[in-house]
Amino acid sequence: MLTITGRRPIGRHHHHPRPRPYCGSVGSTIPARRQSTAVHFYQNRQLELYASKEAKRLTLRQLVFFGRSMDEDRLIKSANYVRTELPVRIAHRIRDMQALPYVVVTQEHVAKVYELYWFAFEKFRRFPPVTTLKDNEKYCKFLAEVLEEHASVIPNLSLGLSLSSPYLPPDQLDSFMRRMLISRISRRVLVEHHIALSDIYAGRGRETPGEPHVGIIFTGLNVRRSIERCARLLRERPFGIEDGVWQTSGGVCKWPEVIVDGHVDTEFAYIREHLEYIIFELLKNSMRATVLKHGDAPVLPPILATIVVGDNDVGIRISDQGGGLLTPQNRIKTPSDLFSFSHIRNAGRLEDSRIGALKSASSSREGVKATVDEQVGRWNHHQKFSDSTEVPSNPEKEAGVGLHPRIGIGLPMSNIFATYFGGSLELVSLDGWGKN
Repeated sequence: MLTITGRRPIGRHHHHPRPRPYCGSVGSTIPARRQSTAVHFYQNRQLELYASKEAKRLTLRQLVFFGRSMDEDRLIKSANYVRTELPVRIAHRIRDMQALPYVVVTQEHVAKVYELYWFAFEKFRRFPPVTTLKDNEKYCKFLAEVLEEHASVIPNLSLGLSLSSPYLPPDQLDSFMRRMLISRISRRVLVEHHIALSDIYAGRGRETPGEPHVGIIFTGLNVRRSIERCARLLRERPFGIEDGVWQTSGGVCKWPEVIVDGHVDTEFAYIREHLEYIIFELLKNSMRATVLKHGDAPVLPPILATIVVGDNDVGIRISDQGGGLLTPQNRIKTPSDLFSFSHIRNAGRLEDSRIGALKSASSSREGVKATVDEQVGRWNHHQKFSDSTEVPSNPEKEAGVGLHPRIGIGLPMSNIFATYFGGSLELVSLDGWGKN
């Protein structure tokens, strides 16, 4: 049984402790052409200046309020808020990386992220003030380019910390990853929200009939519609698209049905992309467990998605009959260990198949953006070449990841998304539930 609780549109502030001073060098892993800058960056006065500032965080309510009545002056203010806020947030994360043990920060994949953040910091702090709509158009283009450049951050960071897991206590590793991922989400929200507001103001906004929104925030997000969309996409995907191909004795396999009940007319303000990513990942895991448990049954037991509304909360409970989470295959002691990036809490972090998948994703131009559309697009791309005689020159690179896209970030990222605006995600295991 999986339970997610997402709060109504009330934001949450995150405060991070200042990391201890760094006393090592990372020059051995940085390309020679950038070495002189990167080696001495921890002495950079500009970095210290920005890292000493507090991030000016906005709640979901504030983002909606500010974006409702958009005019040129407000759009320019939004651009300059993002312009001045991003280098502060990146500076804090650079200092966090500097606080890692030397053996970790010089790990190849951690060093890649470290370098990306350093040069993004330099780009953002040097970008001139936005004073006109034309300036804003240039700034939005610049923001979109940086987003693409950082698509490899999640797999590189996950791979680097997985390989460095023996050198970090579990609490320290997970705390670091949580700060990095929360900060990443916060920056993407600011960037994508501003770009969306700019597109809407310029008349380029996407039409969403029946779903009012301000920027990327849907003020009347229909929960049932989101659950049904995720269920439909997952049930339409072909078998064999992920590692683990399940076939019934008759050679035909179906995904379980998803039944939505409870307060089915619920609507609330939230970022739809975040909510649907969480639901998508939970349903994907429930479907996989159900098929593995009941693959030979003539009818698969359905998955239940129950919507419950409280005074200040919207809850979604997803329950299945997949036999529970504490199985020998999962190799975990408690369900919450599935959120961990430490091999001590989650032994699967160092499995060869997962490390291989992360290496493929980290070296891919597409990277991992942690969205539903990204995953569906990869499945469709893979299916396109599976159904034709055409073979891409480099199938792994073309598809964005290797043959095993189960890279192990779905549940940890879902947990981060759920808690970002003050909600929670709980995994409850009813071991043996669903036995034949």
